[in-house]
Amino acid sequence: MAAPGQPTQQQIAAMQQQLATEAAKRGMTPEEFSNMQRQQLAAEAAKHGLTPEQYINQLKAQALQQHQKQQQAKQAQAQAQAQGQQTEQHVPMNSNAPPDPSAVAVAQFLKSQDLKPRTCILDGQRKELFKVKRAVRALQSPAYSKAQSKPNSLLPPVTDQASAENAFKLLPLSLLALRVSKVDPHAGHNHGKPKGHVKGLWTVQVEQHQETDPMMHYVWLYEGPQWKQKAMAAGVLVAIMAVVMFPLWPVMLRLGVWYLSVGIMGLLGLFFAMSIFRLILFCITFFAIPPGLWLYPNLFEDVGFFDSFRPMWGWQEVRS
Repeated sequence: MAAPGQPTQQQIAAMQQQLATEAAKRGMTPEEFSNMQRQQLAAEAAKHGLTPEQYINQLKAQALQQHQKQQQAKQAQAQAQAQGQQTEQHVPMNSNAPPDPSAVAVAQFLKSQDLKPRTCILDGQRKELFKVKRAVRALQSPAYSKAQSKPNSLLPPVTDQASAENAFKLLPLSLLALRVSKVDPHAGHNHGKPKGHVKGLWTVQVEQHQETDPMMHYVWLYEGPQWKQKAMAAGVLVAIMAVVMFPLWPVMLRLGVWYLSVGIMGLLGLFFAMSIFRLILFCITFFAIPPGLWLYPNLFEDVGFFDSFRPMWGWQEVRS
């Protein structure tokens, strides 16, 4: 093994081979080429007022310094990339700063419009997903102009496409809606997608760059006024108290509840009958017109109540 700082046998052999190749290119022997290099080195050292040994040491020091600078630059670049990746992976979902009142006004207006939202899963929670183009279109609608022209309105003025996009950008700035992209929740797992999957929810993740391309998707983080949740909680509490006090109800009310329970049981019976019918229909169409037809394909998927009955029918998805 060579001493530290000394070339190895392989390096010496490689240098000798390179020296012989360069000498052959110039029509010289290796000894003649080596003598010519020594003469050139001595001439360069004399120009700088140094001996050949001093000049060689100076060249080595410069090469070492340049190599160290390159290594430091590579390390700095790697650290910057690592910090950038960490920033992309950890996007703040909440902010202590209060949202812009204009952004809240824009969010309330868009929530009241039909943006054709769909349900998605973000960080294990159900959220509403919508496209940018529908939101921008709603901001350019006569309904927005009418709402913006009202006295004390906090809605920003919208006159063209650019101003509509600027108004929409208030949402991600105040963390009321963020851009997301679809991801595969089973990516990196050893198993495939669950069997029997027909059509379920998108699983999404927040993107670092909040852009406003018309075909991009945003997810609502703004949940609106909290009085609705409080009213629902109060209603549940009143319902529980009413059930507990059922023996004290008047006879007519108890009789009405009995009829209501019978009606609900009838609806449940119809639901089970429909489930059996859709299974029979699928079995028939599976052999008659593959890959098979489902009635209400989202009926047992993890979606909302109304989404369970949309669409009315669909073909069985075939896994590739």
